[in-house]
Amino acid sequence: MTLRWKVVTILIVLVVFAGVGVYPLVAARYGVQWPSWLMAKQLKLGLDLQGGVHLVLRVQTDTALQLETDRTMERLRELLTTGGIPYTNVTTVDATHFRAEGVPQAQDAAFRQAAVEVQTTFDRSSVPGGTYTFTLKPNIEVTLRDEAVVQARQTIERRINELGVTEPTIAQQGADQLIVQLPGVADVNRAKEIIQSTGLLEFKIVEQGPAATREALIPSGQVPSGMEILPGVSAGVGEPSGTVYYLVRRVAPVTGRDLRNARPSLDENNQPAVSFTLNTEGGRKFGSATGENIGRQLAIVLDGRVQSAPRIEGRITTDGRIYGSFTQQEVADLSLILRSGALPAKMDYLEERTIGASLGADSIRSGVMASIVGLLLVVSFMLVYYKLSGVNAVVALVFNLVILLGLMAYIGAVMTLPGIAGFVLTMGIGVDSNVLIFERIKEELEAQRGVRAALNAGFSRVFLTLVDTHLAALISAAFLFQFGTGPIRGFAITLAVGLVSNLFTSTFVSKTLFELALARRQQVTTLSI
Repeated sequence: MTLRWKVVTILIVLVVFAGVGVYPLVAARYGVQWPSWLMAKQLKLGLDLQGGVHLVLRVQTDTALQLETDRTMERLRELLTTGGIPYTNVTTVDATHFRAEGVPQAQDAAFRQAAVEVQTTFDRSSVPGGTYTFTLKPNIEVTLRDEAVVQARQTIERRINELGVTEPTIAQQGADQLIVQLPGVADVNRAKEIIQSTGLLEFKIVEQGPAATREALIPSGQVPSGMEILPGVSAGVGEPSGTVYYLVRRVAPVTGRDLRNARPSLDENNQPAVSFTLNTEGGRKFGSATGENIGRQLAIVLDGRVQSAPRIEGRITTDGRIYGSFTQQEVADLSLILRSGALPAKMDYLEERTIGASLGADSIRSGVMASIVGLLLVVSFMLVYYKLSGVNAVVALVFNLVILLGLMAYIGAVMTLPGIAGFVLTMGIGVDSNVLIFERIKEELEAQRGVRAALNAGFSRVFLTLVDTHLAALISAAFLFQFGTGPIRGFAITLAVGLVSNLFTSTFVSKTLFELALARRQQVTTLSI
C-alpha cells in the first residue's frame, strides 16, 4: 500500500470513529441532538456512572417443584376418576411428595396401570392399607430447579426490556440467585413490583360464590376434593373488608401460558381493563371449557386472587377481557407482565442498592480527571525521553483512544467505572507497545543501520511480540467477560476493544507517521529518538 493510501485510510478511520464515539458525547454535553441516528449511537453509561438500582433476588425453586407436584397430583386424581378407581383422598405432602390413600386392595392392579403416566416423573412406593406415596425423581428435581432459575431470568429480562431500561444487566449468581441492575431507573418500587409479580393467569370454573367468608362456602369445614377457595375483589358495596371468596376447581383448563397477547383497553363502563388473545391451542381449550359451562361463572385468577368472575353467556374462543378496579398504570403493568409470561417461581429480595445520579456524576468526573492526568503524564514522559519520536507516540495514542470510544459506541458496549480503569490501562498498553518498537529502532540505529532500514526492522521484528502479548491479554479479557458480572464485564469489554485498537495504532498508524515525516527528506542520516 502506498503512503498516500495509508494516510487516506488513517483519516477515514479517524473521522468515522470520532463521529461515532466522540461527536455524540460532545453534542450531548451542549444539548445538541442532531443527527438523531448518530446520537442514538452515543456511548451508554453503566449503573455506577448513570445511577439506578442494583437488586439481588433469590428464586424460590421449591415453588416450581410444588407446582409440578400439584399438577401431577391433579392429573392422577383425574385418571383415577376417569378409570372408576375408588380412593379416599389424594393430597400433597410437601414440594416433592404427594400421597394417594384408601385404594382398595382389589383395585391395586388398576391403580398401578392408571399411575403409569405419573411415574415418568415420580417414583411410586406403597404401604399396606391402600396408601401410595409418589416422590419426584432426583434428576427431575435438579432439572426443574435449574429450569426455574433460567426461566425466571428470561422472564425478568423480557419485562425489563419492555420497561424501556437502557442496557440492563440480568445475570445468574450461584445456584438460585439473580443479579438485576437497572441503570437510570427512578421509580424503583414500580420496577420491583413488575419484576417480582408472579404473573400467573388462570381461568377457573366457579362452583360456589361469591361469599363473604370462607366458612360460608364449606359448611362441613372440609374443602371438596379437587376444589380450592380463592379470595377476590368485592363486586359490590358493603361486603366485609372489600373481599369475597370463591370455591373454584383446582385445575385450570386455560392459563397464561396459552396467551398470545395482552394489551390495555376499556370495559363496557369505559374503565381501564386488559384485553387478551389466546393462541390456537388455548382458544380450543377455552372454547371447550366455556361451551360446556354456559350460564356459570368463570373466575379470572391472577396470582391466586380472583380479579373478576363474569357469567359465561356463550362459547368463547380466542379473545377476552380482564376487568376490575384498575388504574391506567396498573393496566399497563399487568399487560406487560402477562405478555412477558409468568414467573416459574416466587422471588425473594436479598439485597437492594440505589445509586443516585449525583454519585454517578462524581464517578464520571473522577474517572475523566484520572484519564486526563494519566494522559498528561504519559505524554510528558514520551516527549522527554523519545524527543520528536514521542510526538509520534502521542498522536498514535490519541488515535487509539478515539478508535476505542468509537468501537465501544458502535457495538453498544456500556461504560462502567471499571471500564474507565480499562480505558486508562489502554493508554498504558499503547505506550508500552511504542516503547518496545522505539527501543528496537534504537538498537538497529546503534548497529549502524540506516534510518529507514532501522524503522522497517524495528516495526517488523516487534510485530509478532505485540501480537503475542495482545493475544494473551485478550484471552484474559475473554475469561473476565465469561465468568464476571456487571462492572467486571465492563472492564473486560473496554480492555478487549482497547487491545484491538492499540494493535492497529501502534503498528500501522505509528509507522505511517514515521514514513510521512521522512518522505519530505531525501537524505536521512539521523532520527530524533
